[in-house]
Amino acid sequence: MKHLIILGDGMADWAVPELDGKTLLEHADTPAFDWLARNGRNGLLKTVADGFHPGSEVANSSILGYDQHKVYEGRGPLEAASIGVELADDDLAMRCNIVCLDGDLLKNHSCGRLETEEADILIKYLDEKLGNERVHFYTGVQYRHLLVIKGGNKHLKCTPPHDIPLKPWRDYTISAESPEAEETAKLLNELVLKSQELLSEHPLNKQRVANGQDPANSIWPWGGGYRPQMTPLTVTYPQIKQGSVITAVDLIRGIGRYAGLKVIDVAGATGLFDTNFEGKAQAALDALKTDDFVYLHVEASDEAGHDGSVKLKLQTITDLDHRLVQPILDALVPGWRTCDDASSLECANVAISLLPDHPTPCALRTHTNEPVPFAIWHPGIEPDSVQAFSENDAKQGVYGIIEGDAFIQEFMKS
Repeated sequence: MKHLIILGDGMADWAVPELDGKTLLEHADTPAFDWLARNGRNGLLKTVADGFHPGSEVANSSILGYDQHKVYEGRGPLEAASIGVELADDDLAMRCNIVCLDGDLLKNHSCGRLETEEADILIKYLDEKLGNERVHFYTGVQYRHLLVIKGGNKHLKCTPPHDIPLKPWRDYTISAESPEAEETAKLLNELVLKSQELLSEHPLNKQRVANGQDPANSIWPWGGGYRPQMTPLTVTYPQIKQGSVITAVDLIRGIGRYAGLKVIDVAGATGLFDTNFEGKAQAALDALKTDDFVYLHVEASDEAGHDGSVKLKLQTITDLDHRLVQPILDALVPGWRTCDDASSLECANVAISLLPDHPTPCALRTHTNEPVPFAIWHPGIEPDSVQAFSENDAKQGVYGIIEGDAFIQEFMKS
């Protein structure tokens, strides 16, 4: 049997008063999500191990069964793998956001809507002005980039910028967690201040301001680490002869590469609400013709949660159901729309799981570590009593609350 994981990044949420106390998953129109839950088996998955920050790098690699105590090295090395930067053993790789500062406040972690083509100009400019034998900047996607410090020490306290919207940015400068890291922390803080001087005067930013856009006026390094050691999924699960990952996000590409999956790019995949849902669905169906395992990741709901927009996040959840999951079910389970008894339908020999990686509550505008709902369906599975896909419904699922590699182990049994 082949395996497809559909991951709605940040899709889980808290109860929203203006939605009559329902979560967004409970309120949204999601017939395909609910069909998978109703005809499959459900539970809650703790994707963030105790002691770890609830970042997407932790949650997604945990979903794939990786023990964070053994593999965690932060986002930076994953960004490096995604864009093809080979790291030496002493290279400290850091995620390098380009952010928007408004006076003393960090206005947002993404400069509103910064296109990769614009960011490339700024990153190359910074590398020209600030780069040297030890410091290198590399262009990633949109606001997400890479900073590599040769001989850098990773024992730093860095705050993810999406955790502190509209807070005083100087309260969150980088600090050392050990005496050996003090030099690295000093270097990074100097680079941040120098970047602000350079970027504020760059013609591209002056044009953005003139156009009423947020300026991309500071770097924000965080998520640093060294090259991780991850056993490919094809080794851990012999039934996976070949697998792929579909995403618009560098860090998920990086996880996929380290996990031994090939990366499939989809035209129009943006990581935002306007991503190409249909193209991603078709890419997954095409991949299943040759691959045994497909990890289909959609970032849109997470970004809407960071924006604090209930309306936009509801749209991304509905779009994920209507424009991605429904076409996949149409292809793999013809007749699902008119027949609720999956046992009577002709189905492709594919197991499907649907889940978020972590909640990104609109009220909080950042990630939390609560367990997330998941559903597993495959031909012949005996359903449990759950009738809809949501945080509260999943509590009644047969799997209860699980953690570690229990999810992927259960999923790969099918």
